[in-house]
Amino acid sequence: MKNRIKSLASEYAPDLISYRRHLHSHPELSFQEYETAKFIRQKLDEYGIQYRSGVAGTGIVALIEGKNPSSKVIALRGDIDALPIEEANEVPYKSQNRGIMHACGHDVHTTVALGAARILQQVRDEFEGTVKILFQPGEEKHPGGASLMIQDGALENPVPQAILGLHVHPGLEAGKLGFHAGKYMASADEIYITVKSKGGHAAAPHLTADTILIASNLVVSLQQIISRNNDPFSPSVLSICAFNGGFTTNVIPSEVKLMGTFRAMDETWRFKAHELVRKQATELVHAMGAEIDIDILVGYPTLYNNEAVTTTARKLAEEYMGPDLVGDTEMRMGAEDFSFYSQVIPACFFRLGIRNEAKGITAGVHTPRFDVDEQCLEVGAGTMAYLATQFK
Repeated sequence: MKNRIKSLASEYAPDLISYRRHLHSHPELSFQEYETAKFIRQKLDEYGIQYRSGVAGTGIVALIEGKNPSSKVIALRGDIDALPIEEANEVPYKSQNRGIMHACGHDVHTTVALGAARILQQVRDEFEGTVKILFQPGEEKHPGGASLMIQDGALENPVPQAILGLHVHPGLEAGKLGFHAGKYMASADEIYITVKSKGGHAAAPHLTADTILIASNLVVSLQQIISRNNDPFSPSVLSICAFNGGFTTNVIPSEVKLMGTFRAMDETWRFKAHELVRKQATELVHAMGAEIDIDILVGYPTLYNNEAVTTTARKLAEEYMGPDLVGDTEMRMGAEDFSFYSQVIPACFFRLGIRNEAKGITAGVHTPRFDVDEQCLEVGAGTMAYLATQFK
Protein backbone atom coordinates (compact mmCIF):
# COMPACT_ATOMS: atom_id res chain seq x y z
CA MET A 1 0.00 0.00 0.00
CA LYS A 2 2.82 2.41 0.84
CA ASN A 3 4.42 2.05 -2.58
CA ARG A 4 1.03 2.34 -4.28
CA ILE A 5 0.23 5.59 -2.46
CA LYS A 6 3.71 7.00 -3.07
CA SER A 7 3.36 6.25 -6.77
CA LEU A 8 -0.04 7.94 -6.98
CA ALA A 9 1.13 10.96 -4.96
CA SER A 10 4.05 11.37 -7.34
CA GLU A 11 1.81 10.92 -10.39
CA TYR A 12 -0.66 13.53 -9.14
CA ALA A 13 2.01 16.03 -7.97
CA PRO A 14 1.81 18.26 -11.08
CA ASP A 15 -1.97 18.44 -10.71
CA LEU A 16 -1.62 19.28 -7.03
CA ILE A 17 0.68 22.18 -7.86
CA SER A 18 -1.88 23.38 -10.40
CA TYR A 19 -4.69 23.12 -7.82
CA ARG A 20 -2.72 24.97 -5.19
CA ARG A 21 -1.78 27.78 -7.55
CA HIS A 22 -5.39 28.18 -8.67
CA LEU A 23 -6.54 28.38 -5.06
CA HIS A 24 -3.73 30.74 -4.13
CA SER A 25 -4.66 33.05 -7.01
CA HIS A 26 -8.33 33.11 -5.97
CA PRO A 27 -8.42 33.38 -2.17
CA GLU A 28 -11.66 34.05 -0.32
CA LEU A 29 -12.30 35.27 3.22
CA SER A 30 -13.82 33.21 5.99
CA PHE A 31 -17.39 32.02 5.33
CA GLN A 32 -17.24 33.58 1.85
CA GLU A 33 -15.46 30.67 0.14
CA TYR A 34 -18.06 30.20 -2.61
CA GLU A 35 -15.73 29.78 -5.59
CA THR A 36 -13.33 27.71 -3.51
CA ALA A 37 -16.16 25.34 -2.58
CA LYS A 38 -17.24 25.20 -6.24
CA PHE A 39 -13.69 24.22 -7.24
CA ILE A 40 -13.61 21.48 -4.58
CA ARG A 41 -16.96 20.10 -5.72
CA GLN A 42 -15.77 20.03 -9.35
CA LYS A 43 -12.71 18.00 -8.39
CA LEU A 44 -14.69 15.58 -6.22
CA ASP A 45 -17.10 15.10 -9.11
CA GLU A 46 -14.15 14.35 -11.41
CA TYR A 47 -12.87 11.77 -8.93
CA GLY A 48 -16.31 10.18 -8.56
CA ILE A 49 -16.42 10.84 -4.81
CA GLN A 50 -19.73 11.29 -3.01
CA TYR A 51 -20.09 14.34 -0.80
CA ARG A 52 -22.48 16.61 1.07
CA SER A 53 -22.11 20.33 0.36
CA GLY A 54 -23.46 23.41 2.12
CA VAL A 55 -22.20 22.19 5.50
CA ALA A 56 -21.86 25.21 7.80
CA GLY A 57 -22.40 27.35 4.71
CA THR A 58 -19.56 26.64 2.30
CA GLY A 59 -18.21 23.44 3.88
CA ILE A 60 -18.12 20.05 2.20
CA VAL A 61 -17.98 16.54 3.68
CA ALA A 62 -16.74 13.83 1.32
CA LEU A 63 -16.97 10.08 1.93
CA ILE A 64 -14.72 7.40 0.48
CA GLU A 65 -15.75 3.87 1.35
CA GLY A 66 -13.24 1.04 1.26
CA LYS A 67 -13.86 -2.59 2.03
CA ASN A 68 -16.15 -3.24 5.01
CA PRO A 69 -17.07 0.47 5.28
CA SER A 70 -18.42 0.21 8.82
CA SER A 71 -15.30 -1.46 10.22
CA LYS A 72 -13.65 1.89 10.97
CA VAL A 73 -14.11 5.57 10.14
CA ILE A 74 -11.21 8.02 9.98
CA ALA A 75 -11.71 11.74 9.32
CA LEU A 76 -9.30 14.13 7.60
CA ARG A 77 -9.68 17.90 7.67
CA GLY A 78 -8.58 20.65 5.31
CA ASP A 79 -9.51 24.30 5.96
CA ILE A 80 -10.28 26.48 2.94
CA ASP A 81 -10.37 30.18 3.89
CA ALA A 82 -7.85 32.99 3.40
CA LEU A 83 -6.83 36.16 5.26
CA PRO A 84 -7.38 39.91 4.71
CA ILE A 85 -3.74 40.54 3.71
CA GLU A 86 -2.38 42.17 0.54
CA GLU A 87 0.13 39.80 -1.07
CA ALA A 88 3.63 41.19 -1.68
CA ASN A 89 5.04 38.22 -3.59
CA GLU A 90 5.65 38.66 -7.31
CA VAL A 91 4.84 35.15 -8.51
CA PRO A 92 2.72 33.86 -11.42
CA TYR A 93 0.10 32.63 -8.96
CA LYS A 94 -0.11 35.87 -6.96
CA SER A 95 -3.52 36.61 -5.45
CA GLN A 96 -5.91 38.21 -7.92
CA ASN A 97 -8.28 39.29 -5.14
CA ARG A 98 -6.96 42.56 -3.80
CA GLY A 99 -6.44 42.63 -0.05
CA ILE A 100 -6.97 38.87 0.32
CA MET A 101 -4.24 36.24 0.49
CA HIS A 102 -3.67 32.62 1.43
CA ALA A 103 -1.09 33.76 3.96
CA CYS A 104 -1.66 30.86 6.33
CA GLY A 105 -1.35 28.01 3.86
CA HIS A 106 -4.97 26.93 3.68
CA ASP A 107 -4.54 26.64 -0.10
CA VAL A 108 -2.01 23.92 0.73
CA HIS A 109 -4.36 22.28 3.23
CA THR A 110 -7.21 22.22 0.70
CA THR A 111 -4.94 20.83 -2.00
CA VAL A 112 -3.54 18.16 0.32
CA ALA A 113 -7.09 17.10 1.24
CA LEU A 114 -8.06 16.93 -2.44
CA GLY A 115 -4.94 14.97 -3.24
CA ALA A 116 -5.57 12.53 -0.41
CA ALA A 117 -9.18 12.12 -1.58
CA ARG A 118 -8.07 11.34 -5.12
CA ILE A 119 -5.53 8.77 -3.93
CA LEU A 120 -8.00 7.16 -1.55
CA GLN A 121 -10.60 6.87 -4.28
CA GLN A 122 -8.07 5.01 -6.43
CA VAL A 123 -7.15 2.53 -3.68
CA ARG A 124 -10.62 2.13 -2.15
CA ASP A 125 -10.66 -1.60 -2.94
CA GLU A 126 -7.41 -2.05 -1.04
CA PHE A 127 -8.18 -0.62 2.44
CA GLU A 128 -10.68 -1.30 5.19
CA GLY A 129 -13.24 1.17 6.45
CA THR A 130 -14.40 4.64 5.48
CA VAL A 131 -12.53 7.93 5.19
CA LYS A 132 -14.48 11.13 5.79
CA ILE A 133 -12.85 14.32 4.49
CA LEU A 134 -13.94 17.68 5.88
CA PHE A 135 -13.34 20.73 3.70
CA GLN A 136 -13.94 23.34 6.37
CA PRO A 137 -14.69 27.07 6.03
CA GLY A 138 -13.90 29.89 8.40
CA GLU A 139 -10.91 28.71 10.43
CA GLU A 140 -9.60 32.27 10.68
CA LYS A 141 -12.74 33.88 12.07
CA HIS A 142 -14.81 33.59 15.24
CA PRO A 143 -16.68 31.37 16.07
CA GLY A 144 -14.56 29.05 13.92
CA GLY A 145 -15.88 26.93 11.10
CA ALA A 146 -15.00 23.74 12.96
CA SER A 147 -17.57 24.49 15.65
CA LEU A 148 -20.21 25.12 12.97
CA MET A 149 -19.28 21.98 11.04
CA ILE A 150 -19.76 19.96 14.21
CA GLN A 151 -23.15 21.61 14.83
CA ASP A 152 -24.12 20.76 11.24
CA GLY A 153 -23.40 17.06 11.73
CA ALA A 154 -20.00 16.76 10.06
CA LEU A 155 -18.90 14.21 12.68
CA GLU A 156 -22.08 12.14 12.41
CA ASN A 157 -23.40 9.47 10.01
CA PRO A 158 -20.84 7.93 10.21
CA VAL A 159 -19.04 8.91 13.41
CA PRO A 160 -15.22 8.92 13.04
CA GLN A 161 -13.12 7.11 15.61
CA ALA A 162 -10.37 9.68 15.09
CA ILE A 163 -9.65 12.85 13.11
CA LEU A 164 -6.34 13.94 11.58
CA GLY A 165 -5.32 17.39 10.38
CA LEU A 166 -2.14 19.17 9.38
CA HIS A 167 -0.81 22.72 9.15
CA VAL A 168 2.06 24.18 7.17
CA HIS A 169 5.12 25.10 9.24
CA PRO A 170 7.55 27.76 7.91
CA GLY A 171 10.12 26.74 10.50
CA LEU A 172 10.28 23.15 9.25
CA GLU A 173 12.13 22.14 6.10
CA ALA A 174 9.95 21.01 3.21
CA GLY A 175 9.65 17.25 3.10
CA LYS A 176 9.56 16.87 6.87
CA LEU A 177 6.74 16.35 9.39
CA GLY A 178 6.44 17.32 13.06
CA PHE A 179 4.31 15.76 15.81
CA HIS A 180 3.49 16.66 19.41
CA ALA A 181 1.31 14.54 21.72
CA GLY A 182 -0.87 15.98 24.49
CA LYS A 183 -1.47 19.70 24.98
CA TYR A 184 -0.42 21.32 21.76
CA MET A 185 -2.05 24.68 21.03
CA ALA A 186 -3.64 27.29 23.27
CA SER A 187 -7.18 28.49 23.67
CA ALA A 188 -7.81 31.99 22.32
CA ASP A 189 -10.24 34.47 23.87
CA GLU A 190 -10.71 38.15 23.04
CA ILE A 191 -10.88 40.88 25.70
CA TYR A 192 -12.68 44.18 25.11
CA ILE A 193 -12.61 46.86 27.85
CA THR A 194 -13.94 50.41 27.88
CA VAL A 195 -12.95 52.75 30.75
CA LYS A 196 -15.45 55.63 31.06
CA SER A 197 -15.77 58.95 32.90
CA LYS A 198 -17.25 62.37 32.16
CA GLY A 199 -13.96 63.64 30.73
CA GLY A 200 -12.51 67.05 31.36
CA HIS A 201 -9.75 69.62 30.96
CA ALA A 202 -6.19 68.34 31.21
CA ALA A 203 -5.35 71.27 33.52
CA ALA A 204 -8.02 70.16 36.00
CA PRO A 205 -7.65 66.37 36.38
CA HIS A 206 -9.10 66.58 39.89
CA LEU A 207 -12.52 67.29 38.40
CA THR A 208 -12.82 64.01 36.52
CA ALA A 209 -11.50 60.49 36.55
CA ASP A 210 -8.43 60.29 34.30
CA THR A 211 -9.32 57.51 31.89
CA ILE A 212 -5.85 57.45 30.32
CA LEU A 213 -4.13 56.99 33.69
CA ILE A 214 -6.70 54.41 34.83
CA ALA A 215 -6.41 52.39 31.64
CA SER A 216 -2.61 52.51 31.90
CA ASN A 217 -2.76 51.14 35.44
CA LEU A 218 -5.17 48.48 34.25
CA VAL A 219 -2.84 47.25 31.52
CA VAL A 220 -0.05 46.78 34.06
CA SER A 221 -2.30 45.33 36.73
CA LEU A 222 -3.76 42.63 34.49
CA GLN A 223 -0.31 41.09 34.02
CA GLN A 224 -0.39 40.04 37.68
CA ILE A 225 -3.21 37.63 36.86
CA ILE A 226 -0.72 35.54 34.89
CA SER A 227 2.38 36.06 37.04
CA ARG A 228 0.72 35.58 40.45
CA ASN A 229 -2.20 33.21 39.84
CA ASN A 230 -1.32 30.74 37.10
CA ASP A 231 0.65 27.54 37.54
CA PRO A 232 4.07 28.45 36.06
CA PHE A 233 4.28 24.98 34.49
CA SER A 234 1.12 25.61 32.44
CA PRO A 235 1.77 28.25 29.74
CA SER A 236 -0.58 31.24 29.61
CA VAL A 237 -0.45 34.66 27.95
CA LEU A 238 -2.48 37.85 28.38
CA SER A 239 -1.62 40.61 25.92
CA ILE A 240 -3.33 43.98 25.59
CA CYS A 241 -2.78 44.87 21.95
CA ALA A 242 -4.84 48.03 21.42
CA PHE A 243 -5.07 51.19 23.56
CA ASN A 244 -7.35 53.80 22.01
CA GLY A 245 -8.42 57.06 23.64
CA GLY A 246 -8.01 60.80 23.39
CA PHE A 247 -7.69 63.12 20.42
CA THR A 248 -5.67 66.14 21.53
CA THR A 249 -3.17 67.44 24.11
CA ASN A 250 -5.42 69.16 26.63
CA VAL A 251 -8.54 67.01 26.99
CA ILE A 252 -8.94 64.00 29.26
CA PRO A 253 -11.12 61.73 27.14
CA SER A 254 -14.44 60.44 28.37
CA GLU A 255 -13.49 56.90 27.39
CA VAL A 256 -10.51 54.70 26.57
CA LYS A 257 -10.87 51.37 24.79
CA LEU A 258 -8.57 48.41 25.28
CA MET A 259 -8.46 45.22 23.26
CA GLY A 260 -6.40 42.11 23.85
CA THR A 261 -6.14 38.37 23.83
CA PHE A 262 -5.92 35.68 26.50
CA ARG A 263 -4.31 32.32 25.75
CA ALA A 264 -4.12 29.24 27.97
CA MET A 265 -3.25 25.56 27.84
CA ASP A 266 -5.66 24.49 30.59
CA GLU A 267 -9.43 24.79 30.25
CA THR A 268 -10.07 25.05 34.01
CA TRP A 269 -7.52 27.84 34.44
CA ARG A 270 -8.83 29.51 31.28
CA PHE A 271 -12.25 30.24 32.74
CA LYS A 272 -10.91 31.00 36.22
CA ALA A 273 -8.72 33.64 34.57
CA HIS A 274 -11.77 35.16 32.88
CA GLU A 275 -13.31 35.68 36.32
CA LEU A 276 -10.11 37.20 37.67
CA VAL A 277 -9.83 39.59 34.72
CA ARG A 278 -13.41 40.79 35.21
CA LYS A 279 -13.03 41.15 38.98
CA GLN A 280 -9.64 42.85 38.96
CA ALA A 281 -10.46 45.21 36.11
CA THR A 282 -13.82 46.22 37.56
CA GLU A 283 -12.53 46.81 41.09
CA LEU A 284 -9.46 48.76 39.96
CA VAL A 285 -11.43 51.03 37.64
CA HIS A 286 -14.13 51.64 40.25
CA ALA A 287 -11.52 52.34 42.91
CA MET A 288 -10.01 55.04 40.68
CA GLY A 289 -13.38 56.69 40.13
CA ALA A 290 -14.39 55.54 36.65
CA GLU A 291 -16.86 53.10 35.12
CA ILE A 292 -16.07 50.06 33.03
CA ASP A 293 -17.61 47.88 30.36
CA ILE A 294 -15.85 44.55 29.90
CA ASP A 295 -16.57 41.77 27.44
CA ILE A 296 -14.62 38.54 27.09
CA LEU A 297 -15.41 36.77 23.85
CA VAL A 298 -14.88 33.04 24.29
CA GLY A 299 -13.01 31.71 21.28
CA TYR A 300 -11.26 28.49 20.36
CA PRO A 301 -10.55 25.93 23.10
CA THR A 302 -7.19 24.29 23.74
CA LEU A 303 -6.04 21.82 21.10
CA TYR A 304 -5.29 18.44 22.61
CA ASN A 305 -3.53 15.76 20.60
CA ASN A 306 -4.73 12.39 21.87
CA GLU A 307 -1.63 10.47 22.92
CA ALA A 308 -2.64 7.13 21.44
CA VAL A 309 -3.82 8.62 18.15
CA THR A 310 -0.71 10.80 17.85
CA THR A 311 1.63 7.92 18.64
CA THR A 312 -0.04 5.81 15.95
CA ALA A 313 -0.05 8.65 13.41
CA ARG A 314 3.62 9.38 14.01
CA LYS A 315 4.58 5.71 13.67
CA LEU A 316 2.68 5.48 10.39
CA ALA A 317 4.27 8.72 9.15
CA GLU A 318 7.70 7.26 9.91
CA GLU A 319 6.77 4.14 7.94
CA TYR A 320 5.69 6.25 4.98
CA MET A 321 8.34 9.00 5.05
CA GLY A 322 11.22 7.35 6.88
CA PRO A 323 12.13 8.17 10.51
CA ASP A 324 14.71 10.79 9.54
CA LEU A 325 11.97 12.99 8.06
CA VAL A 326 9.63 12.82 11.05
CA GLY A 327 10.35 14.58 14.34
CA ASP A 328 9.03 16.51 17.29
CA THR A 329 7.43 19.92 17.06
CA GLU A 330 6.97 22.48 19.81
CA MET A 331 3.94 23.37 21.91
CA ARG A 332 2.46 26.62 20.58
CA MET A 333 0.52 29.51 22.08
CA GLY A 334 -1.15 30.10 18.74
CA ALA A 335 -4.72 28.86 18.36
CA GLU A 336 -6.51 26.67 15.82
CA ASP A 337 -10.18 25.82 15.51
CA PHE A 338 -9.22 22.18 14.85
CA SER A 339 -9.28 22.26 18.66
CA PHE A 340 -13.07 21.95 18.55
CA TYR A 341 -12.71 18.53 16.93
CA SER A 342 -10.09 17.52 19.50
CA GLN A 343 -12.58 18.28 22.27
CA VAL A 344 -15.14 15.89 20.72
CA ILE A 345 -13.21 12.92 19.31
CA PRO A 346 -9.60 11.66 19.54
CA ALA A 347 -7.48 13.87 17.31
CA CYS A 348 -3.99 14.44 15.96
CA PHE A 349 -2.90 17.76 14.44
CA PHE A 350 0.61 17.76 13.00
CA ARG A 351 2.98 20.00 11.04
CA LEU A 352 3.95 19.90 7.38
CA GLY A 353 7.30 21.47 6.54
CA ILE A 354 7.27 24.08 3.75
CA ARG A 355 10.60 25.92 4.26
CA ASN A 356 13.30 26.15 1.59
CA GLU A 357 16.02 28.68 2.33
CA ALA A 358 17.74 28.13 -1.02
CA LYS A 359 14.55 29.31 -2.76
CA GLY A 360 14.04 32.15 -0.28
CA ILE A 361 10.91 30.53 1.15
CA THR A 362 11.27 31.51 4.80
CA ALA A 363 8.46 33.99 5.57
CA GLY A 364 6.14 33.31 8.48
CA VAL A 365 2.42 32.69 8.24
CA HIS A 366 0.10 35.73 8.25
CA THR A 367 2.71 37.83 6.43
CA PRO A 368 2.49 39.37 2.92
CA ARG A 369 5.46 37.36 1.63
CA PHE A 370 4.39 33.93 2.86
CA ASP A 371 4.90 31.14 0.33
CA VAL A 372 5.65 27.40 0.34
CA ASP A 373 7.97 24.93 -1.32
CA GLU A 374 5.42 23.02 -3.34
CA GLN A 375 7.06 19.65 -2.79
CA CYS A 376 5.05 19.75 0.45
CA LEU A 377 1.90 18.99 -1.57
CA GLU A 378 2.99 15.50 -2.64
CA VAL A 379 4.28 14.80 0.88
CA GLY A 380 1.10 16.02 2.57
CA ALA A 381 -1.36 14.27 0.26
CA GLY A 382 0.51 10.98 0.37
CA THR A 383 0.98 11.05 4.12
CA MET A 384 -2.67 11.83 4.81
CA ALA A 385 -3.82 9.05 2.49
CA TYR A 386 -1.43 6.54 4.06
CA LEU A 387 -2.44 7.44 7.62
CA ALA A 388 -6.13 7.12 6.73
CA THR A 389 -5.73 3.69 5.13
CA GLN A 390 -3.45 2.20 7.78
CA PHE A 391 -4.98 3.62 10.96
CA LYS A 392 -6.27 0.87 13.26
